[in-house]
Amino acid sequence: MERVEITRDCEAIQIPAGTPVTLEKGVEAYITQSLGGTFTVQVPAYGGLFRVSGKDADALGKEPGAAADVALSAGDLESMVWEQLKTCFDPEIPVNIVDLGLVYGMELTPVGDGTHRVDVKMTLTAQGCGMGATIAIDARQKLLSIPGISDANVELVWDPPWNPQMISPEGRERLGLD
Repeated sequence: MERVEITRDCEAIQIPAGTPVTLEKGVEAYITQSLGGTFTVQVPAYGGLFRVSGKDADALGKEPGAAADVALSAGDLESMVWEQLKTCFDPEIPVNIVDLGLVYGMELTPVGDGTHRVDVKMTLTAQGCGMGATIAIDARQKLLSIPGISDANVELVWDPPWNPQMISPEGRERLGLD
């Protein structure tokens, strides 16, 4: 864990509730994870964990993440969506939601103004996991940052139930399962 002081007020999402909060300038925080262009921070003064978007990395004394740059360099909109979903992580697991096998489907729909709506169906590793709202909000926010996406919906589904065989070879390697 790296100790930091919040250098300016910044938006954050409370984990696991998914509630938006503003972390105030001068508050002590500890970065517990930095993956996919977002940061998970423990903030003792606020009594819990929070996710800070890469756009607010400077409030933690960090450089903004490259997540948006990765997505913007992709060849087409569908590729951009999948690349952006690969920047979403469960704050407790160091493998992105795509390689964990949590994303069951993605559909792009033109909305008539040259932009698209993206609908994602995803699950969690367990139905009782309290991270669902946080992960879904993170995914939605990242999808909305893609040029050409005007609306995004991330739906949590439970059928079929997730199992470890759904993890990609890359994810299995990262977790040391192979």
